[in-house]
Amino acid sequence: MKAKDIAALLDEPACAHNDKEKSGCARLKPGATAGGCSFDGAQIALLPISDVAHVVHGPIACSGSSWDNRGARASGRALYRIGMTTDLTEQDVIMGRGEKRLFHAIGQAIGTYAPAAVFVYNTCVPALIGDDLEAVCKAAEARFGTRVVPIDAAGFYGTKNLGNRIAGEAMVKHVIGTREPAPAVSPDGGRVHDIALVGEFNIAGELWHMLPLFDELGLRVLGTLSGDSRFAEVQGMHRAEALMMVCSKAMINVARKLEETWGVPWFEGSFYGGADVSRALRGFARVIGDPDLAERAERVIAREEAKLETDLAPWRARLAGKRALLYTGGVKSWSVVAALQGLGMEVVATGTRKSTLDDKARIRDLMGDDATMIEDGNPRKMLDLCAERGVDILIAGGRNMYTALKARLPFLHINQEREYAYAGYPGMVELARQIALTIESPIWPAVRRPAPWHARGGPAR
Repeated sequence: MKAKDIAALLDEPACAHNDKEKSGCARLKPGATAGGCSFDGAQIALLPISDVAHVVHGPIACSGSSWDNRGARASGRALYRIGMTTDLTEQDVIMGRGEKRLFHAIGQAIGTYAPAAVFVYNTCVPALIGDDLEAVCKAAEARFGTRVVPIDAAGFYGTKNLGNRIAGEAMVKHVIGTREPAPAVSPDGGRVHDIALVGEFNIAGELWHMLPLFDELGLRVLGTLSGDSRFAEVQGMHRAEALMMVCSKAMINVARKLEETWGVPWFEGSFYGGADVSRALRGFARVIGDPDLAERAERVIAREEAKLETDLAPWRARLAGKRALLYTGGVKSWSVVAALQGLGMEVVATGTRKSTLDDKARIRDLMGDDATMIEDGNPRKMLDLCAERGVDILIAGGRNMYTALKARLPFLHINQEREYAYAGYPGMVELARQIALTIESPIWPAVRRPAPWHARGGPAR
């Protein structure tokens, strides 16, 4: 990828970080890729497209643990669960065999799995030695008769967020708009509206909490980027009547370009917390501009919110007054705050490492102007804050789990590797349940008691 292309992605006009007086969007600085490089960001953004063969062009270590890369779920084929790599070695680099290995790897993937398409991810080594990714992909597509899409996101280009944008740019350039979706047919003869979702990854099956509501309202999801998605669905996303940016501004360039090129209006929303789910449903009705849809949405919202209040009542009684420290990023930095406050909990601080300026503004609206925002997830500082504020539970990503356990502090996983779905109305109940079970687990009083030999006055060991 050329420097001017990377610069264009960093200066995304629709992003709130695009302030020349600030640091800009995902600017690269030493150590910036410690939390994930561009390749990592591109791969995790597109892996949930489940009928595509995802081939990593580079040393085998770049493939990482493909099976467990994210907690995304798929209802169809699961090719994303298979780690495919060209496994470049030193000899391949020295002898210039990288392009040849890639061509044969694409052929092997197509011959073995017959995928709907092949996505080829560039990594640092082939980018440094000058392998022509696009030329190889074009030659392989002509030879094997299957779409082959180059994703040029070498790790040294920048951060994970930049990789997300590179992935979105590849979809806009090579995939979206290359197929017309089938006409929508309603079982009861009513009107069907086509919608699309960007930044929704179906973590732990969260998208499936929303699909029944969409079906009831006559909203057909043409495609998502990229939870439980198929290649053909992504191709037809340009015909959506409304698009929602879900839980991430990393691929906001996709939303902007769909609006500029195809006239698809979009808005940003969240599926975390009952109020945000209701707001998202109203958002689709507002953007589409159908009064009948708006009326039906209000009926559905009233029914679901009443049921949610009933289901949450016993959990609220157990969680009222509990204190939480939330360390995550993006839209979860404020949407989960709203969800926790709805349970009667106090959020003493929230992480903002990957949050936009708009995200931080929403945090202040929810927590006040004196809200404690954590930019640096230093374990010692977090534990000191937990002790100082009497925190009952740390809600964060997997890399913070052992920090919490060493401090004998209840911990709940909130990021992409989790096993429980917290989106939608049912997800709110599940979140409350998991928080209560975590805080009330009998393990915590047990591990906090003095060891038996200390209790008897024996020598410390």
